[in-house]
Amino acid sequence: MPDRHTLERLSEEYRTNVPDDLREPRSFDWYLDALYEEPRIARNAHQRVADMFDHYGTRYDEERGVVEYGLAADDPLHDGENVFYGREVHEAIHEFVNKVKSGARGLGPEKRIKLLLGPVGSGKSHFDWLVRRYFEAYTREEAGRMYTFRWVDLCSVIDDQDPGDDVVRSPMNQDPLVLIPREQRERVIAEINERLDAPYTLRNDQHPDPASEFYLNELLAHYDDDLERVLDEHVEVVRLVADENRRECIETFEPKDKKNQDETELTGDVNYAKLAVYGESDPRAFDYAGAFCNANRGLFSGEELLKLQREFLYDFLHASQESTIKPKNNPRIDIDQVIVGRTNMPEYREKTGDEKMEAFNDRTKRIDYPYVLEYDSEAEIYRKMLDNADVPNVHVEPHALEMAGLFGVLTRLEEPTDETVSLLDKAKAYNGELEDEEIDRRKLREDAAESADVGEGMDGISARFVGDEIAEAIMDATHRDRTYLSPLSVFDHFEANLGGHGSIAESDLDRYERLLETVREEYRERAIEDVRHALAYDVDELRRQGEKYMDHVMAYIDDATVDDELTGRETEPDETFLRAVEEQLDVPSDRKDDFRQEVSNWVSRRAREGRGFDPRENDRLRRALERKLWEDKKHNINFSALVSATDLDDEERSAWVDALVDRGYSEDGAAEVLEYAGAAVARSEIEDGGD
Repeated sequence: MPDRHTLERLSEEYRTNVPDDLREPRSFDWYLDALYEEPRIARNAHQRVADMFDHYGTRYDEERGVVEYGLAADDPLHDGENVFYGREVHEAIHEFVNKVKSGARGLGPEKRIKLLLGPVGSGKSHFDWLVRRYFEAYTREEAGRMYTFRWVDLCSVIDDQDPGDDVVRSPMNQDPLVLIPREQRERVIAEINERLDAPYTLRNDQHPDPASEFYLNELLAHYDDDLERVLDEHVEVVRLVADENRRECIETFEPKDKKNQDETELTGDVNYAKLAVYGESDPRAFDYAGAFCNANRGLFSGEELLKLQREFLYDFLHASQESTIKPKNNPRIDIDQVIVGRTNMPEYREKTGDEKMEAFNDRTKRIDYPYVLEYDSEAEIYRKMLDNADVPNVHVEPHALEMAGLFGVLTRLEEPTDETVSLLDKAKAYNGELEDEEIDRRKLREDAAESADVGEGMDGISARFVGDEIAEAIMDATHRDRTYLSPLSVFDHFEANLGGHGSIAESDLDRYERLLETVREEYRERAIEDVRHALAYDVDELRRQGEKYMDHVMAYIDDATVDDELTGRETEPDETFLRAVEEQLDVPSDRKDDFRQEVSNWVSRRAREGRGFDPRENDRLRRALERKLWEDKKHNINFSALVSATDLDDEERSAWVDALVDRGYSEDGAAEVLEYAGAAVARSEIEDGGD
């Protein structure tokens, strides 16, 4: 019988994920000892969230100059299901983390709303969701543990205490340190800071929430201000873990209908069930169920924040700047949380133009969260989408996802200010296909930042639209009993549905259709390259030509000679051969030295790393050698057969299909690309031969 999960096994797995002390009450004295042993237990929300990002790993991508956090780059908790792609996105995430880390050090951002600003479908909501999931997990781990307290045996001292309230959990989930009077607390914090190994300093100058302050005062009065006895006999310290579903340390807030918005949703309201028991002005008759109350010690997430009425946003002013909230007919309540808001471009433009929003805008730290601008990274988004879905019988053909990504990226890019650089060139440069010697990527980004309304990548077609059309193309293929998804079918769905999509403005349609034609032409060139590869590719010959090229390049750079392959005699580097390779990439004669030095440096780096030479692993050199190989071998190809043959069982044509299958095509997809691009290759070569 195959191994399976029994109830016993499921139960054991669950128990291993539960903190050992989750349900074990501790004494206040134990808590003090724990703080001296591990001061990080007393971190505030910004400090704990900052440490959470580092806890799940961080790495620096030297090639792109971007810090990537494992939480978003690898998603270890979900086996990579929620990985984020794209330089721009990871830059936005890094900026968000920097704001949190600055807040952890008390540099100011702890008093600001972290406003994720981006177009629809850019992934900002999903990132916010992921942060909340990781915060939940982190607080369950030893490194992320935190504690709160509960009052016990209250009825034995407080005469009018409702028997149902004999045990009362800290309604704001506050740190037990708030129960120590301010002067003594400062001494404790100073001492544990001396033991702290962290880039920040622990602080806690909060007042207890009104209900806890009431209980503390009543108990101190009863025990003649014997704080030790109060805390020993009436306070239990308990483990606190974040849980969004239980509204503990994490709260999400969504805009409602304007007529139904009520500030009590944020700050809490009277507990009418307790009003008759305790009276109107008694703090025990307050219901700490507001969103800011629930988010205390953790994360507040405001969805579509700027869709809220202006007056409703006023509660965020004190919550962010002063870390307090002011419920109706109640004293101010201290809060400790990372306040995150999300908004789309139209609402942002509307609110930033409103002078009455000046105070709110001043209390926000805007973090631009753009669309992806590297189309290979964009393709990874769609690949992840397909990996997470049930599409086992549809083969995704080469270039299908990359060309879909290219179309999306082209709609998001700012037009280059340099007229010699096309939008397609810019997309390729951002994708890492063109070296900085050819096109200065940094200059392109700087020019785009100056010309864009808000920032580059903040407009255009969303990955959501592209993904939807890929899904439609897949379903269409299955209905027609096609077993493959080709770029051509994706293009057809783009063309058919651009005009009917609600998020695409009619004024953009002509431009998007022109860009789609650009992508079609780019795919045509790539398909032609694939067909040429299938007709003439020879791995051994490619490697031999690559080694010959490098031998002559090294001799050229060192002003040395090479051994002639036939005679063995020393000769000068073969400039004719070198240029025959370089001209395949349109490297001009006055740039040949730069290209040769670039390839030489690449080979030297690999040698230092203990890696051998393989021309296929250098994209530019590979393309040049493949094209040179084509020029050398095309004269032996029967192009007339390529144009006229229709029988796929034909030996010659079957060999071409097999070669395309080796490059990742399905058999049916290979047949389609032969028909689409093969005829173009054949006609071009036949015409050239006629000349």
